[in-house]
Amino acid sequence: MFGGNSNQRGPVWIPVNVLIIRALLQYYGNYGNDFTVECPTGSGRRMNLHQVAEEIVRRLTNIFLKDKNGRRPVYGGTRKFQKDPHRRGYLQFL
Repeated sequence: MFGGNSNQRGPVWIPVNVLIIRALLQYYGNYGNDFTVECPTGSGRRMNLHQVAEEIVRRLTNIFLKDKNGRRPVYGGTRKFQKDPHRRGYLQFL
């Protein structure tokens, strides 16, 4: 089956990304500022591994932070979590 609720959006992806961030920071400690990679792929922007780790952290946190309309991307179009005054203030990591 493709689409629907996959591990990409499930409870596995945050810990996996944390492991990736930690590894990038450890490699940055070894390689320093001179080793750069293109991030994001195809953008032409070069970043060192510390900057790549920061970019992943920024993207992860933005999923849970409210946008200019007060909506959290993590909930998509689920009205109950976006608008319900009893639920909109709570984050769920399910």
